[in-house]
Amino acid sequence: MKLSRRNFLAWAGLSSIGAVACEGFGIREGEFSLQSPAALPEDLVRGKDNWYATLCRTCPSCEGIVVRVMEGRAKKVQGNPSYPTNMGTHSARCEAGLQALYHPERISGPMRRSSYRGSGQFEPIDWAMGLDQFRAELQGRSENMLAITEPLRGHLGMVVQKFAGAMGGRHLAFEPMDTVTLRMALKNVFGQETLPDFDIGNANFLLSFGSDLLSTWVAPNRWNMAYGEFRQGEGRDKRGTFFHVDSRFSMTAANADQWVPVSPGREGYLALSLAYVILSEGLQAPGVDIGRLTGGQGAAALEAYRPDVVAGLIGLPDHLNGHTPVEVIEDLARRFAAVENRPSLAIGGGSADAHSNGLFNLEAIYALNYLVGSVGVTGGIRFNPESPLPDVTASSVGGSLADWATVASQLRSGQTRMLLLHNADPVHGLPGAMDFRDALDQDDLFIVSFSPFLDDSSVMADLILPDRIYLEDWGSDLPEPGPGFQTVGIQQPVVNPLSDLDPRSFGDVLLTVASEMGRGDALPWDRFETLLRESSRQLFEMNRGSIQAETAAEFWNRMLAQGGWWDESATGPGPVDPPDGLLRDIVAKASQPRFPGLGTSGNVFHLAPFSHHTLMEGQNAHLPWLQATPDPVTTVTWETWVEMSDYDGARLGVREGDIVRVNSAVRGSIEAPVFLTPATPPGIIGIPFGQGREFGSDTATGRPDNVSPNLMSIVEPSQVEDTGALAWGSTTVTVAPTGRSVRISKFEGAYRAIEIGTTPAERIIHTIVPEKS
Repeated sequence: MKLSRRNFLAWAGLSSIGAVACEGFGIREGEFSLQSPAALPEDLVRGKDNWYATLCRTCPSCEGIVVRVMEGRAKKVQGNPSYPTNMGTHSARCEAGLQALYHPERISGPMRRSSYRGSGQFEPIDWAMGLDQFRAELQGRSENMLAITEPLRGHLGMVVQKFAGAMGGRHLAFEPMDTVTLRMALKNVFGQETLPDFDIGNANFLLSFGSDLLSTWVAPNRWNMAYGEFRQGEGRDKRGTFFHVDSRFSMTAANADQWVPVSPGREGYLALSLAYVILSEGLQAPGVDIGRLTGGQGAAALEAYRPDVVAGLIGLPDHLNGHTPVEVIEDLARRFAAVENRPSLAIGGGSADAHSNGLFNLEAIYALNYLVGSVGVTGGIRFNPESPLPDVTASSVGGSLADWATVASQLRSGQTRMLLLHNADPVHGLPGAMDFRDALDQDDLFIVSFSPFLDDSSVMADLILPDRIYLEDWGSDLPEPGPGFQTVGIQQPVVNPLSDLDPRSFGDVLLTVASEMGRGDALPWDRFETLLRESSRQLFEMNRGSIQAETAAEFWNRMLAQGGWWDESATGPGPVDPPDGLLRDIVAKASQPRFPGLGTSGNVFHLAPFSHHTLMEGQNAHLPWLQATPDPVTTVTWETWVEMSDYDGARLGVREGDIVRVNSAVRGSIEAPVFLTPATPPGIIGIPFGQGREFGSDTATGRPDNVSPNLMSIVEPSQVEDTGALAWGSTTVTVAPTGRSVRISKFEGAYRAIEIGTTPAERIIHTIVPEKS
């Protein structure tokens, strides 16, 4: 039989075609020690296990993993000890990839809508019919097409971009808590397009503002590995010191030597006050060009940010560990700049950039690194190099809130007539006030979903062509942030789909349809694996890096077995000069955070949203293991909760488990149980993203009493100035008891932290005593 693209799609990507087992990973040959067959259970599986290197796709960053496979079934996931960004570490999110693979509610094959849009009613069709309909709709709508995907790097990102361009459409990546402000701040301060590597493992003093780097921020697996080295790495003269500045007590704050609680959106003012102390006391590192940084003004450029001025503005407790707010600022600046603490490293993100003044906050924070000589050096901010492969990007930039407002407008006006969705759920992940579901409910719009699970956006589709799970498919990644040198990760299929499933590779489908529509010049590859092999040949011809081979075929096999290719000698740029007048210009753009909804006066709380430790912003809500994984701080599982201080709980007359109604100025309200803790500052409530899907897996939906809502439904759709990004920390709310209660699902047990004293500062110091019944 002639092998056409359509025929190939029916069986391409199977592990029998190309999977290569690992060697040299320190994994013992065979899982069990041999013993007499007479002593073994009759039903013991005697097959030999193999380990395959591939990439994880359930984490915020794409990490290298190895998967144990026995008799064609994936059994265990663990970190790839050779992969540069995680070096054998992995998280619970990685482990849950097995549940995605074997999930009983995976979409088994192509389907088309059989009732009104959004009904969730579909009828199965075969792939030939599904591809024919996809191609037919493209022919009449391609110039008005938009492809919405998760942030994509590597070869799939290139294919989607080229496909959208060849069809006359466009591609936009979606991430609920975008990194637009972070990227712009880093570009303005350091002049770099890609995210740098924060060399935490070689730093002696770490100062973090808002970034929950040990839980969910950017690349938590990498930061956790580096944090272990920072605290107790081999060859270190001393244990690293860590201060964390945040308005909420996060997992990262819990691991710091000192948590510095500040008012939401005031992080930049603290950073500039630290800079003032460093300059006025001459604590800067040798060789720092103060004139260039301040436009020739020296410390006078920051006179308005003296500690005695800033202390009352940023909301520091009256007494923190026996120090006044002014003393706290001065002591922190001196510690950060101390010669014995260098290299020092300042990092900002997360809640620090989630306000209207987020860009100012981050620029002020990252500029501190120039003062202590930590830019482009070991133990500081190390810049990453360009991609070693032409056209294959090492960056994945999501759309801003302003971009999505434009998209919604174009959908409603009919300017966008075809929408492709891949592992993106903007209906769930955008603020409820944008009403993105309504924007998708247009008569002349045709929606194709490639997601393997139903969610709030894919339920609006006219046609579903389910993609493979990453353990069944080919792929690649150029990690961002990278490890400071050129790295290309490779994803190989380690198992075949189960016999009752018929998914097909998203990349292969795009290549096939492009060829059938005569757009093969832009996408000349017969299948996605061919593209990966072509790139491996390019790496082979460079004759450098981690793989030495005699032939391109040998290089390819070693690349699969190792999990990728990297070259530690191909590093990014070293130290860079700051923009002329950097601190002066940051001072000029300083602004207070704006809270346009309910304001901040009266009985109003600051809402401090945060990414769920395992569910993220809902991307993993369909995986039971991750629903059941306890939150590291509260130990709560399976539900949304409202973190509130004991002081505020007593004021409102609520106890743990009491359901409260949280109201914002935008449409609607949500209800969730209270979790009281002395670690939450008065006047602030913390609520995680992640729950509240209306459609899809029973694991992600179907909560009793409707107390696991979608937090994004009440988030104020405010923007960060000069970036258009979502200022997801700018929402203020009121809280009212409902009179109902539930028992919170948690692992905390019968002991909890309770406050000592009556002042906010004293409430931060707590002890462990039996919980009262």
